[in-house]
Amino acid sequence: MENAKKQTIRNVAADLVCTYHTEELFVQNAGRPLPDRNEVIAIFKDIRPILFPGYYDTDTSVHILPEVYVEYRLNDIYDRLQKQIEIALYYDEGDHQKERAAQITERFISKLPELQKMLLMDVQAGFDGDPAAKSKEEIIISYPGFLAITMYRLAHELYVENVPLIPRIISEYAHARTGVDINPGATIGRFFFIDHGTGVVVGETTEIGDYVKIYQGVTLGALSTRKGQLLKGFKRHPTIHDNATIYANSTVLGGETVIGENAIVAGNTFITASIPAQTRVSTKEPELVLRQPKNKS
Repeated sequence: MENAKKQTIRNVAADLVCTYHTEELFVQNAGRPLPDRNEVIAIFKDIRPILFPGYYDTDTSVHILPEVYVEYRLNDIYDRLQKQIEIALYYDEGDHQKERAAQITERFISKLPELQKMLLMDVQAGFDGDPAAKSKEEIIISYPGFLAITMYRLAHELYVENVPLIPRIISEYAHARTGVDINPGATIGRFFFIDHGTGVVVGETTEIGDYVKIYQGVTLGALSTRKGQLLKGFKRHPTIHDNATIYANSTVLGGETVIGENAIVAGNTFITASIPAQTRVSTKEPELVLRQPKNKS
């Protein structure tokens, strides 16, 4: 029995190692490490207490010596993030990119005050748009939509810098935690709110204006992805103009599809053509059929 076990292990190991030497995914980037997924997620989780002090950790020094606290945390994040960006660039391009990684990291860190202001607007949008919200604090600390938006806004900054791998790691972390799938390539304006959140999908080339509100189950997607990589670089996802509202389980598809300013898309609506501004669109309500149980005599 023991000999059979050893032989099985030896045979399987030989087959796996053979694939190591022939599969392009393994051979092409041999010797180049991937970014550390756990470390990348930890870095971005560590950014949140800087943007919203007192909500995501219990370090009271932020209230006593805030400048010292923030400078210390930023210094740590800066070094760790630069290392992961350098690894990602090296893995993707094959050349050491220490200087470029440093420049990207500097620009990213410099944008944190602006991102904080954007996220505070998102908190306000959530509070204004949800009568169930007891406070803004509740939104920051507990709403899955806000977590997804936070991670999107951070990841998007690295996406526009053409950093490989890391933006998607962050967006998929948020997706797994919240059920909200926002591609880091999407462009999203100010005062954005996702109510409930579960099942929301926002595609890579989606453009969303200011004061837009969407509900659970909304898909902002592509008409077809059968051509796969041939569609790369083309606008495949819709444009949503300012103050539009899209209700639950609606689907809006296509790169040429535009939802106009102040438009309202009712729930369970399937849209593949543009909707003018100031328009309410809905599907015809299905007929309800009620049957009473037959009386037993």
